[in-house]
Amino acid sequence: MVGALTQTDVDRYRRDGYIAPVRAIDAERAADLLARYDAFKGRGETDGNAVLRSKPHLVFPWLYDLIRDPAVTGPVSAILGPNLLAWGSSFFAKPAGDPGFVSWHQDANYWGLEPHEILTAWIAFSPSRRENGCMRVVPGSQAKAFEHRDTFHKDNLLTRGQEISVEVDEDQAADITLEPGEMSLHHVGIVHGSDPNTSDIPRIGFAVRYIASHVRQTGGRTTATLALGEDTHGHFDLEPRPEAEYGPAALVFREAALARQHAVLFAGAEAPAG
Repeated sequence: MVGALTQTDVDRYRRDGYIAPVRAIDAERAADLLARYDAFKGRGETDGNAVLRSKPHLVFPWLYDLIRDPAVTGPVSAILGPNLLAWGSSFFAKPAGDPGFVSWHQDANYWGLEPHEILTAWIAFSPSRRENGCMRVVPGSQAKAFEHRDTFHKDNLLTRGQEISVEVDEDQAADITLEPGEMSLHHVGIVHGSDPNTSDIPRIGFAVRYIASHVRQTGGRTTATLALGEDTHGHFDLEPRPEAEYGPAALVFREAALARQHAVLFAGAEAPAG
């Protein structure tokens, strides 16, 4: 599937809660983005992993530009409409042989956003396959909200190790396999997770959390990036493009934005590290 979605694609997304693969960028650009990611990782910055896990687009201009790229926002807008905000972004990385996994969960249970006109664009910087821990989804599961529990498992890539409290029939799950530059789009309510990387191929994916501009943050006011169109409702303070890669001003802004977000999402609980 290339570029803009058809009505058939949109109907399938609304039925199944996801659609993949969607070609976002070409393989050459994906390779360049992966090289930038690897170069930063190679610097060994003290807080580098934390920055990559939460809103890295606020400190890397090349990520800020990617979340606003029409090749990405075009398919998203076919589902959410012409006015889009990016509420968050995160790298999900599994080096070769890494035991890290993502337990079965629903994002809608934790983000405090209403209504649920929200999706994640998961953009592959490297191949994402079953053997290296690709994302898996349960089609149609966005129609029901499940209770969750926190496990704090050391290998769980989620902040609190959150997982659904009931058994998931994995025979119903679909593998989201992607080549570099392809992306998947999945609903905020779909049950999804991923297994450890048992291969010698790393799996590097960049996830962007898009919301329609009328979506609001319940319980407080946070920040978001205008990704497409106009901010028609003003529910969020808009985030600026970083002037330089990993610059001091951008790092300070990101920390302040995350502090506001955590104050809302973790009210009454210990906030996680960025």
